[in-house]
Amino acid sequence: MIWLTWRQFRGSAAMMAAVLGVLAVALAVTGPGLASAYSAGIADCTTDNTCENFYNRFFGEYNLPFMALTLVVLLLPALVGLFWGAPLITRELEAGTHLLVWNQTITRGRWLAVKLGLTGLVAVAAAGLCGLMVTWWSDPLDESAAEGMALMAPLVFGARGIAPMGYAAFAFVLGVTVGMVVRRTLPAMALTLAVFAAIQLALPTMVRPHLMAPVTATFELGRANMESLSIPQEGGAAPRLFLREAVPGQPGSWVLANELLDPSGRVTSGGSSGAGAVINVSSTSGPCAPGSAAAGAGDGCLGEVNRLGYRQQVTYQPLERFWLFQWIETGIYALLTVGLTWLSFWWIRRRLS
Repeated sequence: MIWLTWRQFRGSAAMMAAVLGVLAVALAVTGPGLASAYSAGIADCTTDNTCENFYNRFFGEYNLPFMALTLVVLLLPALVGLFWGAPLITRELEAGTHLLVWNQTITRGRWLAVKLGLTGLVAVAAAGLCGLMVTWWSDPLDESAAEGMALMAPLVFGARGIAPMGYAAFAFVLGVTVGMVVRRTLPAMALTLAVFAAIQLALPTMVRPHLMAPVTATFELGRANMESLSIPQEGGAAPRLFLREAVPGQPGSWVLANELLDPSGRVTSGGSSGAGAVINVSSTSGPCAPGSAAAGAGDGCLGEVNRLGYRQQVTYQPLERFWLFQWIETGIYALLTVGLTWLSFWWIRRRLS
């Protein structure tokens, strides 16, 4: 059975090995230069306190390969389920070759175990290797990424660490199980893709934020958490404040809620939206008057806003929980994989003929 399964699978395995080999060479060639450029930039910007500008410039320069590699890691488990998992049993059922094997003293359980074991291990290894290579290469960019593309952000989190291994194992066994039930390759592939995509979208939004209780804290307003403070040039109009999706002193955190509190502690509307939040401070006189702002007293207006009691309230998952969340989420997918594996063995013994 092992020899037969390998004969059927070796073409796909060779293609995957070739793709990963090309990717490994490309990352090995460009990775040291990327890390060296980051280290040199950090050394230069630290002396004149311009590291924020360097981060934006550095990440912008490599944004395209960063996004491309992230998508490669995210798509690989889906492709494994689509092209390795779903056809694994359905092509045997459609061709009737499973009956030949079962009549050669090979039990259904052993037949399925070898197919799942050999192909599944290769799928998990390929996804894990791809994820770890991209994690290594992207480390300088993860350090300098903007808030929405930080390491804990939903899009990036799933393409780093060990999580792709859990995704690949689940996608593969999902495809096999769906293929057994549907018994047709194309419908099985479509259903596998739909179910896997739905779970991949639902888990980061509905489950991952609650793997551990998020942290809620309030902060004074400043450069770290404020996008801008807009003071209208015509007198009498209220200033508007725009918050950043950032946590002061906690770079790389995953922001779940970002709100502006007024002096009474109530949430103001528009604090993190495109319209900004209206600040109840005089713009006809004092630090927030247009004349004062034009004279360079913008910081004085921010000081007045802080003195009145406006604060940022942010709920977030800190960056130090990254690896803990990686293990928890991978464990969730491992449990789902075990459940589907049990279902596939039950189905092949009881319902498949």
